[in-house]
Amino acid sequence: MEMRIFTFTLLYLMVIGAGALQVSIAEDQYEYARGDNVTLPCLFQSTVTRPPVMVILWSVEGLEANADEKVIAAYYFPGALTDIKEAYKKRVSMDVDLAAGKADLKLTSISLADNKEFECRVQIPGDTEGTLFDTARLVVLVAPSTPTCKIEGKEEYGQNINLTCISEEGSPPPKYEWTSLDVRNVPHIKDRRTTSKGGVLSLFNITKDTSGYYTCTSSNKIRSASCNITLTVMPPSMNVGFTAGIIAGVVAALIILVVVIYCCCCRKKKEKEEYAMGVREEGHPDKVPDKNGAERSAVRRDEDDSDVRAPLRDQYEERRERDHSPRSDYDDRHGDPDNRRRDPDDRRSDYDDRRSDYDDRRSDYDDRRSDYDDRRRDYDDRRRDYDDRRSDYDDRRSDYSNVRDEYSRERYDDNRRTDPRDKYSDRRDHYDDDNEQNGDKRNHDDDRYDEPYDDRERPPVPSDKPRRRDN
Repeated sequence: MEMRIFTFTLLYLMVIGAGALQVSIAEDQYEYARGDNVTLPCLFQSTVTRPPVMVILWSVEGLEANADEKVIAAYYFPGALTDIKEAYKKRVSMDVDLAAGKADLKLTSISLADNKEFECRVQIPGDTEGTLFDTARLVVLVAPSTPTCKIEGKEEYGQNINLTCISEEGSPPPKYEWTSLDVRNVPHIKDRRTTSKGGVLSLFNITKDTSGYYTCTSSNKIRSASCNITLTVMPPSMNVGFTAGIIAGVVAALIILVVVIYCCCCRKKKEKEEYAMGVREEGHPDKVPDKNGAERSAVRRDEDDSDVRAPLRDQYEERRERDHSPRSDYDDRHGDPDNRRRDPDDRRSDYDDRRSDYDDRRSDYDDRRSDYDDRRRDYDDRRRDYDDRRSDYDDRRSDYSNVRDEYSRERYDDNRRTDPRDKYSDRRDHYDDDNEQNGDKRNHDDDRYDEPYDDRERPPVPSDKPRRRDN
């Protein structure tokens, strides 16, 4: 009895399933290159032959987790109305044939943004059993872009660094592979601690042997691209940027210090010169070097100063005489009205005299100052003359050195070109000529001594000749 009940239930379910709605897409995944025109087929079958109302929907869903599903196109029957969303209106269309059970979606000029999952759903009132929708993934194939290689971390002994490699685009997502060569162009021996994941190569406790040439290759179904980077591991003390910064700072500080010292020295020197010019010349300077380097006496300046001081002494003596007898001067001024009238005139003339004296001293100071400037210019001229003579002497010395070198080379070349045997032959001939001349001379002397000696040709005997001693 139970067996019969189970059989009848199974047959009932089969009849219901055979009469339910069936929606299907031929492939689970479609792959097209970027920029292609794509048609996603959708077929459906329903037990209702002439449904009064039918709605066909195409929607997309991103590949990210918890992505929202959005309807991009809808077909309504009756009326054969098609509703395309604004974002897809220029690129999406629907090809619907209800009799054939076809509801295809067409896309033009696909891009990476279309790399999503598409769903075809059919809604018929009264036929809500069975497979109401089906999905397919659209894969837009894009070759990986040229990856970018970077170094993250300090390139110093004992540090941990990461070499990153990433392509901005690529579909399907590219795979990354690292290869490396050392400074001798030999492949590196892989360290057990080195890891590579998602285009990131992690290097731990790097040393000098870690230095080399690293290449990253990014590839997918279409093609591959690569980038490379050079890793140079240095000791911590070889940090070029830090060292250069320290050197630049020290140099700048030294320059500032030198400028400050120079300004202070110039200022002090100027003050000393002004003080020496104003005080020393008012006193009794000893001697001043003239243009030829000799010392000349400062008698003329003393005479000029004495000429200037003579009126001052006279005025001082007159003033002292007036001050010596103030009572008598007072009596004279108060006794005689003419004296009282002359007193302001005398004081005014005295003031004028003092003022003229001040002007004279001022002009004398200006004269001494101009004399100092003349001597300073004369010293500069002599200094430049000395420099010119020095440079002329250096030029002549260099010319003499060049001539001497050239003469030495010519003499050396002559000696090398001359055969020693020829020199020896010349010397031997010269020696023979000397011997012949000496022989002729000896023969001539012998002949001369062989001739009879005449008393008339004998030279006179000197008067102071000592007598001959007989042994």
